[in-house]
Amino acid sequence: MYSQDENFKKELEVDLLLETIYRLTGYDFKQYVRASIIRRIENRRNIENAPNITTLIERAFHEPGFLEKIIEGFSVPVTEMFRDPSFFKEFRTNVVPILRNYPEIRIWHAGCATGEEVFSMAILLEEEGLLDKATIYATDMSKVAIEQARQGIVPLNKMQSYTKNYLKAGGTKEFSMYYKTNSQNVFFAERLLKNVIFAQHNLVTDQSFNEFHVIFCRNVLIYFNPTLQNKVHELFIQSLSPNGFLGLGNKESLRISKYADSYEEFSTEEPLYRKK
Repeated sequence: MYSQDENFKKELEVDLLLETIYRLTGYDFKQYVRASIIRRIENRRNIENAPNITTLIERAFHEPGFLEKIIEGFSVPVTEMFRDPSFFKEFRTNVVPILRNYPEIRIWHAGCATGEEVFSMAILLEEEGLLDKATIYATDMSKVAIEQARQGIVPLNKMQSYTKNYLKAGGTKEFSMYYKTNSQNVFFAERLLKNVIFAQHNLVTDQSFNEFHVIFCRNVLIYFNPTLQNKVHELFIQSLSPNGFLGLGNKESLRISKYADSYEEFSTEEPLYRKK
C-alpha cells in the first residue's frame, strides 16, 4: 500500500506523464476517468519492468517510438460483432425504415476499435438493401486499431459467439456467407467494406468533419469524465444532421449531459436518441 506521501508522488507522476503526452503529441488524456488511466499506465510500467512512472516519462522524451507505445496502451479495443444484440435489433426494426427514405446515408462509428461494430453494421445494411447508398466512416484514435480494422479480419475462434449475436440481432441469412476462413482468421467479403472510410480521429482534440445521419459511439464515453463527455457530445451535436440518430453503449446515457435537451429518447429499451 502507498503511504499518503507516496500516493501524492504517484499522482504527481501521473500528471507529469499526461502533460508530457499532451505537450509532445496533442493527445489529451487528462480528463479520462482517473482510475482507468492509472490502470493503463501501471500496465505499461509492468510490461516495461519500469521501477516508476518517472522512468516512463524519461523514455518518452528520449526513446524513439516509446511515446507511441504508451498512447496505444491507452486505447484498449474491447469490442465484438453485434455487441448487445438487442441494440442492433432495435436499430434494424425502428431506425432502418426511416433511413430507407433517405437518398443517401452517412454513418459515423466513432471509436470503432478494430472494426467489429463496423462489419456488423455493413452486414445489417446489406440485408436491408441500404449498403449501396450508405457511406460508413470508421474512426479511432489508435492507428494500430484502424489498420487492423481496414483489413476486415477477425480471429476465427470468436465466430461462434459472433454468430449467436448475429442471430439474436435479427440476422436473416447464413452468417457464414459474409466471410471466408483459414485455420486462424476470418476474412470478411470485400463488398462489405467498399463504402467504408477508415481514418484516425481523436474525439478529444479533433473537430467535426462531416454531417451524419447516424453516429455510433458505444462504450467509449464511460472512460471520460463528465467534462470530457460534454465536450464530445458538443462534437456530436455539431456533426449530426437534423433528426439524426445517436447510439450509445448500454452503460451510457444522455441523462447527465448538458446536451440532453437537444435529443429525444427514440427507444425506451436501448440508448438510441434522435436529435431534435
